[in-house]
Amino acid sequence: MNVVLSRNFASAFGLTLICSLLGSYLAGFPYLEVIGALVISLILGMLAQTYEPAISYSQAGIGLISNKFLRLGIILLGFKLNLISLAQAGVKTITLAVFIVTGTILVTYNIARRFGVEDHIAILTASGTGICGAAAVMGISSQFTSKEGQEERDREDEVVAVAIVAILGTLFTLIEIGLKPLLHMTAVQFGVMTGGSLHEIAHAVAAGSAGGPVSLDTAIITKLSRVLLLAPAAIIIGLWYQRKQAKAAGSTNGEKGSLPIPWFMLGFILASVIGTFVPLGAPVLAMLVKLAYLVLGMAMAALGMSVNFRVLLTRGRNALIASTIGSVILLTFVILMSKLFF
Repeated sequence: MNVVLSRNFASAFGLTLICSLLGSYLAGFPYLEVIGALVISLILGMLAQTYEPAISYSQAGIGLISNKFLRLGIILLGFKLNLISLAQAGVKTITLAVFIVTGTILVTYNIARRFGVEDHIAILTASGTGICGAAAVMGISSQFTSKEGQEERDREDEVVAVAIVAILGTLFTLIEIGLKPLLHMTAVQFGVMTGGSLHEIAHAVAAGSAGGPVSLDTAIITKLSRVLLLAPAAIIIGLWYQRKQAKAAGSTNGEKGSLPIPWFMLGFILASVIGTFVPLGAPVLAMLVKLAYLVLGMAMAALGMSVNFRVLLTRGRNALIASTIGSVILLTFVILMSKLFF
């Protein structure tokens, strides 16, 4: 790494670290905790664009952080997954997660396409809605190779998708807390509803805690069951998108591309295995999870620094409508399932 690149990276590292630390701090406040540290870090990164000297100086390093640190953060996030707890949650919870992820992605994507939303932003928004918010958007996005000259547009798509799931996740968190006294659910049922329908882990925690400790634990387990599906979903969506793009380009000669294996997702699964079966201790695991969110926050801040948020009002409008419809369908489905089977 030459001196200029080293200085660019150091500058970008410092800026994104500040945004991530500040995002984590602000997320501890009562009302901001619903939004979550990752989304706050993204917003801070976007606001940092106003400080032109720092951004122009560190732009070369920002791209590196938004790419590499994202993968590292998702790997470290695997330590949050306790596979034994997921197994103890039972077949019902895992099965529900499979139906939620598969159904939500298919429904939201197809609605978005009917509204004229481009393929790339449609699948990113659908994945964020169905799996786990911003982390899913970025994890799925890493499966796609940007065409020459499309890099900036693809980054804008990522920001739009993250913004959409952040807005809807926050909105539906408040809606579900408001619905709690009207639905007459048990603590377990309310936890299944919040963990099964909300977008980010932070959203599930914020809403689930409104139902008490049993509801909170159930919400976290249900949500993590969806997070676990990020790895297989990334492979399947990556392969599907690759074939779709090849077909659109007129590649009909039978050639097949390589299977888009997200190697960092294997690291995510390995981290969950280590966190579950290696006696690291609760303090160490908690530290690794905090590090995961710190690194992911840096990646989100870098993403916010590198794109123009105003595209949300143009290309993101129909995607927001589609995701809203998909979220309403998802919530209705999960309410019925929690009432019938939990």
